[in-house]
Amino acid sequence: MSLLSLIIAAPLAGALLILALPNTRTKAIQGVALGASALCMLLSGCLYAAFDRTTAAMQFIERVSWIPAFGINYYLGVDGLSVAIVILTALLTLVSIIYSFNITLRVKEFFFWFLLLEAGMLGVFVSLDFFLFYIFWELTLVPMYFLIGVWGGPKKEYAAIKFFVYTLLGSLFMLLGILALYFNSAPHTFDMVELARQGGLLPLKTQIWIFLALYAGFAVKIPAFPFHTWLPLAHVEAPTGVSVILAGILLKMGTYGIMRVSFPMFPAATKWFMPFFIAIAVINIIYGAFCAMAQKDLKKMVAYSSINHMGYCMLGMAAMSSIGFNGAVMQMITHGLITGSLFLLVGVIYDRAHTRDLDVFGGLGARLPVYTGLMVIQAMASLGLPGLAGFVSEFLCFLGAFPAWPWYVAASTVGVIVTAAFFLRMIEKVFLGPFNEKWAGLKDMNPRELVAIVPLAVLTLVIGLWPRFCLDLIDPTMTYLAGMLNR
Repeated sequence: MSLLSLIIAAPLAGALLILALPNTRTKAIQGVALGASALCMLLSGCLYAAFDRTTAAMQFIERVSWIPAFGINYYLGVDGLSVAIVILTALLTLVSIIYSFNITLRVKEFFFWFLLLEAGMLGVFVSLDFFLFYIFWELTLVPMYFLIGVWGGPKKEYAAIKFFVYTLLGSLFMLLGILALYFNSAPHTFDMVELARQGGLLPLKTQIWIFLALYAGFAVKIPAFPFHTWLPLAHVEAPTGVSVILAGILLKMGTYGIMRVSFPMFPAATKWFMPFFIAIAVINIIYGAFCAMAQKDLKKMVAYSSINHMGYCMLGMAAMSSIGFNGAVMQMITHGLITGSLFLLVGVIYDRAHTRDLDVFGGLGARLPVYTGLMVIQAMASLGLPGLAGFVSEFLCFLGAFPAWPWYVAASTVGVIVTAAFFLRMIEKVFLGPFNEKWAGLKDMNPRELVAIVPLAVLTLVIGLWPRFCLDLIDPTMTYLAGMLNR
């Protein structure tokens, strides 16, 4: 079995092993979940070490005929676009599982669904056959539905149903687009690499219709305005570990899909759609920031900030240049690290205080120094402070988009100002000022929480100071993709 198959198989095998364990063996179930996710992280580290950073070609290719009558293959591979997201997926799943050891309700089912979700997400990022891609895409839907619906907050059932309906409707449009693409290829194929070679040959009208069908599926996941309304509720109701995966990985499936599928396969339709795409990006940036500014619930504030930050990712994609594309992929990675850690930190305070209301805290900085330090670092990274990872990705998105869309970029800076305002307000309300004696019994972070959060904070600093750590992986592929679109 090759490396990519092993990466997918590790969480899948862990999930099946958990099914074989009795419900009462909580420690064993947690150990299997931790072991499977740690093995997946180790294999992803091997992938990082062995990846050739000098080429845009697909690497670690695995291809086995699966349903030959319809040209369907078990076809896997990674390039600069996917390899970093695969590693990010493995890392965030591992730290989320460590954090989720505080789950006491139906532990066996929780970790089974969590590992199945990881296998589905990894499959999306390494699939090069559209049929296989769609199977993995749909596989992520069911675990997330149960993880929110069973282990979520007071409105968990409504949040899970809304997530399911939005995502399913988007997936149905995507399926129509995949079928249209299959029947318009010659010979008929689901091979995504071959479809990218043929995509530019389709008539413009055909490209536009298929592009829009696929965009409906991808936009729900991003979530791009106006398909965003499921996200804040799902985030608020989801358990902490699930919120991390939702923000850190699932949203990236949408932007990844557009860059992997829509851009290379429909170059003419991409150029036709760009004026709409850049407008949606700016709406995401400004609207998401102002919605976050209006929140008193700390978790809802971070959730709306995700809409804002995915807008920066779309801004970089609209640049249609290697700089913008590098910025977009960097934004996917840095947003996963920063916002994932922010959701974990919100979970830490909620586990102790059982409230997320900004107005009821105050002066926690003196009593919880470790927690305060980590929260301030990640908040500053999210608002784009130089020296931290968020600045690098946002700067590249702005730098790439400015030559093509200067007025839109100028408007987007409003989002940066508002983001700084709501994060600074959060720091002031929660950590500064007179101490609220109601929280005299609160304790600082425990070892489990530190093990989950500190690695993400360290990576936020490393990427901020040494962005080549990521850029060397993704730049050749992004330069090649920009060249394809600008012929």
